[in-house]
Amino acid sequence: MNGIVVSSNFIRRRVSKNWQLYLFLLPAFIYFLVFHYIPIYGVQIAFKNYIASKGIWGSPWIGFDHFERFFRSYYFWQLVGNTVLINLYQLVLFPVSIIVALSIHELKHAAFKRFVQLVTYTPHFISVVVISGMIISFLSPTAGIVNVIIRAFGGEPIAFLTEAGWFKSIFVLSGEWQNLGWGAIIYLAALSGINPELHEAAQIDGASRIQRILAINIPGIMPTIIILFILNLGSFMNVGFEKIYLLQNPLNMIASDVIQTHVYRNGLLQAQYSYTAAIGLFNNLINFSVLLLFNQLARKSGNSLW
Repeated sequence: MNGIVVSSNFIRRRVSKNWQLYLFLLPAFIYFLVFHYIPIYGVQIAFKNYIASKGIWGSPWIGFDHFERFFRSYYFWQLVGNTVLINLYQLVLFPVSIIVALSIHELKHAAFKRFVQLVTYTPHFISVVVISGMIISFLSPTAGIVNVIIRAFGGEPIAFLTEAGWFKSIFVLSGEWQNLGWGAIIYLAALSGINPELHEAAQIDGASRIQRILAINIPGIMPTIIILFILNLGSFMNVGFEKIYLLQNPLNMIASDVIQTHVYRNGLLQAQYSYTAAIGLFNNLINFSVLLLFNQLARKSGNSLW
């Protein structure tokens, strides 16, 4: 009992002393409480046959029936396979932003450096709808600039968006182009924190620029790389729904149909709320498990989220 009183007094003193900081924290706390924690209450419909007229509490429990239905469906492996392959493809290109950051950091001409940053950052601020429209226009088999160039070199036009084999490459590479510079910002910030005396000492010892990058810059930003890699793995099973939906068509469905688009069709269009809630819960459990696993592995290097 005394321990509880001491703890409450300690908390009260900390709050009264730093009330301005807690006031700044309050909006973020309310946001996460209202939009992330309170909705967890509705997850129980994944284990119920949800009937809107009866509400969440009044709907009957059916256990794991929705999960079994999803696991036994003929499209299960296609959905999971497409989702995993697209994310693995994106993870393979994870070092690209690091390379861009290292390259920009090494530029000495200030004006040219700002120009490169502007060119690489700008696509991030273009909306997904506009980016998708650009992709569709550029890859058009009749008037798209890519096929115009192919025909100029004597090749045959390719219907990129109607051939399933091209979809994953188009989706991932266009996303990498759009977020190339934006993903490099954090690495540039980390590079700016490296002690320049290390580079001066390495230059005196005769180290080349490549050797200094490998021996100083990369180890200096390695904690940042590990943290961002873990955060990416935390959303491993999530693929950007909007862009996939905008580029999707019946001819590339076998390669473009992912868990998020399946949830949209069945949950919003067909009102199968319980079934899609179960799929979403399964998806998030996979993300959470992957996050825990790789965070535990990262702890061995001394860098982890917790």
